Amino acid sequence: MAGTSLWRNSNYRTFLGIQTLSAIGDSFSYVAIPLLVLQVTGSLVQMGIVTGLTGVASITTGVFAGVVVDRFDRRTLLMICDGARCVLYGTVALVFLVAEPSWLIYLVVPLAGVFSMIFQVTYVAVVPAIVPTDQITRANGHLYATYAIASVAGPALAGLVAAAFGAAAAIGVDAITFAVAAIGVLFIRLAARPAQPGPADAEAGGVRNEFLAGARFVWAHPLLRQLTLLLSLLTFLTYGLTDTVIFRLKDELGQSDAVVGYVLTAGTVGTFVASSVVARVRGRLGFGPSWISAFSLAGLAVAGMGLVHHVPALAVFMAVMLLGSGVAGICSMSLRQEITPSHLLGRVTAAFWTIHSALGPLGAATITALAAGFGVTPVLVVVGTAMVLIALSGAFSSIGRAGVTPAAEPALEGARS
Repeated sequence: MAGTSLWRNSNYRTFLGIQTLSAIGDSFSYVAIPLLVLQVTGSLVQMGIVTGLTGVASITTGVFAGVVVDRFDRRTLLMICDGARCVLYGTVALVFLVAEPSWLIYLVVPLAGVFSMIFQVTYVAVVPAIVPTDQITRANGHLYATYAIASVAGPALAGLVAAAFGAAAAIGVDAITFAVAAIGVLFIRLAARPAQPGPADAEAGGVRNEFLAGARFVWAHPLLRQLTLLLSLLTFLTYGLTDTVIFRLKDELGQSDAVVGYVLTAGTVGTFVASSVVARVRGRLGFGPSWISAFSLAGLAVAGMGLVHHVPALAVFMAVMLLGSGVAGICSMSLRQEITPSHLLGRVTAAFWTIHSALGPLGAATITALAAGFGVTPVLVVVGTAMVLIALSGAFSSIGRAGVTPAAEPALEGARS
């Protein structure tokens, strides 16, 4: 069985363990950064600005991240990215022991976003070098599961640490997890990559051509093109969602940092469920119906978060939202890994993320500003409704016709440079 052979793969298990450590670090940042901004500025708008700046840094990095990932040793890149985030977050934790300079947050968090983007592109690109193609969706499900398991404890612990010692202390724990993860990368073995175009080919194409190769591949494939367009709209709506929910818990519902951690922890249960069911759901329904249904469910949950006024109910809707977005995200990532040639995978991943994330920073600033001005409830209802409509529109495109394993398009040969 595919699942059994995966668990017998010691290299895969090592990679899984390292990703769990990185997930713990991410989960602390997920809570600690917004809390630190709120602690220093007391402003939802400033939370949105920090999120937006981080998004701009990530999107800018995405322009060249794919070329970096396809040109350089991917294991080394994983280690560098974890190490850099350890240093950056560790600096914040140490400085905030003696002062609270808000400028440091605006400097460090976007820089961390740069390394996070390179790490994420590299992470997606190395999965096919660790597991066979027919096990990619299952492996991605496992990786999401470890992320969910780490995240179940992470936000709650981050909330408790922030409540007891301050948000900066939680960021210090974040730095430690990235340090351990960086060391662990040394024990990963990756399969050799297929031969890539020679120096003459690269020189003939030029650096600009390398940057555009991933984007051309995405645009030439009808399914990836439609996904990119719809995800651009969805990203605009959801990029600042966590900041908005945290603000509602703290400002509108008067909850503590610990409760914020508990709610976000409860939400990650949805991610765990998504990772457990995605392979079966996609195998039974096919890619298109799975993606459309999952994002429609997420939209309904976002609207629900705007309508309820009790913390347990909000936590349930948070879990449902992450269940839907988790299933859709795993399906989308697995699809790209299955149909993209190895030598292009970094550039295609970076192009896909960069293009559909381009509206994210503007969305974060817009949604948080609207929530601050008109209240979180109406904004979440409108956002959730729009998400459902956008997801359902996919039924009238190539997404709705996509089967269990969509094939690569013959016309893509020209993009494989």
